[in-house]
Amino acid sequence: MLGPLEVTSEGAALELGGPKQRALLALLLLDAGRAVSTDRFIEALWGEQPPRTAATSLQNFVSQLRKVLGPDRIVTKPPGYLIRIDSSELDVNRAQTLLDEAKVVPASERCTKLRDALDLWRGPPLEEFGYEAFAQSEIARLEELQLTILEERIEAEIEVGEPGNLIGELEALVGRHPLRERFREQSTAQAGRRRHSMRSSGVAVRSSTSWGSTRARGCSSSTPRSSARKSTSCPPARFLRRITSKTSPEPSSRAGSSRFSAPT
Repeated sequence: MLGPLEVTSEGAALELGGPKQRALLALLLLDAGRAVSTDRFIEALWGEQPPRTAATSLQNFVSQLRKVLGPDRIVTKPPGYLIRIDSSELDVNRAQTLLDEAKVVPASERCTKLRDALDLWRGPPLEEFGYEAFAQSEIARLEELQLTILEERIEAEIEVGEPGNLIGELEALVGRHPLRERFREQSTAQAGRRRHSMRSSGVAVRSSTSWGSTRARGCSSSTPRSSARKSTSCPPARFLRRITSKTSPEPSSRAGSSRFSAPT
């Protein structure tokens, strides 16, 4: 259900039939383990003015699905039908289970479980039923579940110090979900960390460059050529000013520049 409706057996996708037959299966899965009334099926599949053959067509769809899924999967139970399915067979349930498990494990394991949960999405939930009235509330619930898992995955990656390219991802998420406060907070926090990191790196590099330039200028301007042939080392720092004043004019200052770049 986390994408186009799909049922697999031994790794192969099963042929589920036409649109109404697939919609019937989706309705059963939305209430897995509970009976869905015949009236609800008919209204969902044909609307407020169903044909007189709707009940017969519904029975035919159920018969065809039993041939595909197995005779014991769809059970006749008043006031309609129910589908027998183990909780772990439904991708929606597996995603929710991984989210619940992630809440009680260390951050590194949390990352793995949340990534596995997100990998279950194959596209928009119940994609082919995006305009069907019966699917709207479940689509909204599954979209919210996906965003919640995504928020938790980002938080876990920040916690374990594996942010990767979160700035770009968060900026895109904020653009797609401007009312999602947690994405905005995470984006602001990550941008602040990056600015702090760049400033810290910049100070260190400028300090190193300045000291290196000073030493280089001191050596080149104050060391006589004859001495340079004998020794390649600079004179001690405490003598630089004295030697400079005696042997050479004050070196002209040249502004240096450092370029910094960070992945966006």
